Parts: sequence; C-alpha cells; structure tokens
Amino acid sequence: MDRLDNTIRPYAWGSTTAIAELLGVEPTGEPQAEMWLGAHPGAPSRTDRGTLAEVIDTDPERELGAASVAKFGPRLPFLLKLLAAGAPLSLQVHPDLEQAKAGYADEERRGVPVTAPHRNYKDANHKPELVCALTDFDGLCGFRDPRHAAELLDALGVDSLKPYVDLLRARPEDAALREVLTAILTADRDEMAHTVTEAAAACERLGGDHAPYAEIAHHYPGDPGVIAAMLLNHVRLQPGEALYLGAGVPHAYLNGLGVEIMANSDNVLRCGLTPKHVDVPELLRIVRFEPRDPGVLRPEAAPDGEELYETPTDEFRLSRYVLPAGGTTHDLTLATPQILLCTAGSVRAGEHELSPGASVFVPAGEKAEVSGTGTLFRATVVV
Repeated sequence: MDRLDNTIRPYAWGSTTAIAELLGVEPTGEPQAEMWLGAHPGAPSRTDRGTLAEVIDTDPERELGAASVAKFGPRLPFLLKLLAAGAPLSLQVHPDLEQAKAGYADEERRGVPVTAPHRNYKDANHKPELVCALTDFDGLCGFRDPRHAAELLDALGVDSLKPYVDLLRARPEDAALREVLTAILTADRDEMAHTVTEAAAACERLGGDHAPYAEIAHHYPGDPGVIAAMLLNHVRLQPGEALYLGAGVPHAYLNGLGVEIMANSDNVLRCGLTPKHVDVPELLRIVRFEPRDPGVLRPEAAPDGEELYETPTDEFRLSRYVLPAGGTTHDLTLATPQILLCTAGSVRAGEHELSPGASVFVPAGEKAEVSGTGTLFRATVVV
C-alpha cells in the first residue's frame, strides 16, 4: 500500500479556499481547481517508489492484477480527483469510444499536432465521468424539455431570443434542440454578445430559476454559452449525491467541491463558457440532442457498509464508506487496483493514518483493512 502525494492544478476557475479547507491548510490565495490522484501522465501521483505511473510500468500485473491488464492494458484506466469549482467550467461534451478512436486517427492522419489549440482528440479513448458532491454542488447536465427551455427564454423578454423560443415550441424535440444550439453557436459574435448582455440583466432581475445564468454571465460576459446553458437542466447536488456524465451529454460544473472520477482521457469538445477553441461542426456531430432527466445518483448501500455509485462504465467504480465512531474494521482487499481517499474524519488504511485529502494506492490483491471514524472513497475498476 503506497501513500500518495498528489498534484493540485491551479486552473483559473478553481476555488481559492475549498481544497485548502479540506486539507486543513492555509489557502495560498491562488485558485486550486483539482487535485489529481492516479497515474495520468499529466500529473501522476508520487509514492516512495517513484511516480505511480513508474511503479505500474515496472510490473503492471503485480500492481494492477492480471484481469485488469487483460481488459484495459498495462495502465490504470481511471483518474480520481478532488474538484473545487469557484467559477463555471466550460460547457462541454465527450465522445464515445468509437468517435474518439475515429477522431484521433483522423487528426493523426492529417498531422494536427497534439498540442495544437484547435486539436479535438488528444487520445483514442472515451471520457465518461462521475462527480460526487462533498458540499452543495451546482451543475448543468443534459438538455431540458424544449418547452421548458422555451419558457425560460421567453420570460426574459429579449426580442432577439424570440426566434429560438418559436423553434423550441414548433419543431420536434431533437430537431428543435439541434437547430437552436446551432443558431446560438453560429450567430454573429457582436450581435450575440449584445443578446447575452440583455439576457443576463433580465436573469439578474428575475432571479429564481434564472439566477444561475446571471452568475454564469458574470464570469463569461457576452459568451454564447450563456444562452446555450439555458437549454440544459440546472442541478443542485446535496452532499453524497452524484451525477454521471456519459458520451454526448452536454454539461458543465458551476460551483462546489466534489470527488470526480473519469476514464483516462483528455477528449473534450467545448460548447461555450471558454476562450478556448469551439469546433462547431464536430461538436454538433457528437452531441446527443435528446431531452433527459439529469439522473441524480444516490449511493446503494451493501451489508458490508460499502455505498456504491452505480454506473455503466467498467474503467472505474466509485464507492464510499462512512465509518461511525467505534465501528469495526473493514476488509477492502480486491483483486483489482484501488485508490482510497479520505474526505472527512480520520481513517486508518493498513499502516497509514489518513486525514481529509490523504490517499493511498492499493495494488491488486494487497491486504486492505480500514478502520476509524470518517468518510473514505474507494476507486477501482470492473473486470
């Protein structure tokens, strides 16, 4: 069992306080957006034996188990994070596995540098993800019913939005959503910036269901993504609740602290709320234009105390243990690799005392007994 030393990423949208408060340290005054736990080449966790990527490379079957290597190759197929949003992240969507493979192969064939700002596919993998709230957590997830989106836009009283309202009310659901999102993203930028300014002022005035979009516009004035965001479900997670984001589902995290897990991939197609490249034709090919319930997940409790967040993805499996005072020792030994992350209290994992934010990597088959009082998240794979 290896104690992990993890990198904190200082993206501009990060909270200046949330991760520091969880770790029990003084804030630096700078944004701290994500703490990465895993073997992702961008910032692999460090151990006494080297980086976790180096440890795994030395003996993949010993660290990951034969079944995991056979299914996913000689790599840890997930990345676990603490995510702290102090401002909205970009509105985005991820490809499915076949789309990622085809898109990556196409850009490789055309010689588009992986580091190019207009490159869409950094790898050939999909990027399903799950976020579990540690605090109240606001996000956008999936398309609203077009009629409800029309009501939200119509209430603003902005003349330039009337054609979108009419489309949302008149066309079949998938066609309406496609046509309106296309129109928003291809509109004249100056005209759209004026529309966004008017819409933001109306959202500020109306409050209620419109309030989140006033806040988004405050961070991204004039961005077409502010209007696109109004086509999506707004969700507020309570601590312990989660969202699963599959391929083709537009989404954005707005505010809050959570535990996030995803398949190892950097493939993101952006819809707005960003200064980065937006490839509208490719985005429209990937997005699934279907209204959906955001599908808030609550953990399913097992007799042994494990609370599982059920998803259709094999690259990761996330669960948690809420350990009461005076509770018994739990044996978490598995034939698959694990990362254990403490988010509250004090938990003993093997020989390691874990305070909030502390974590360990458990090689496949390694004895993993935990005890104490607190909350422990367990990340592994399905084989």
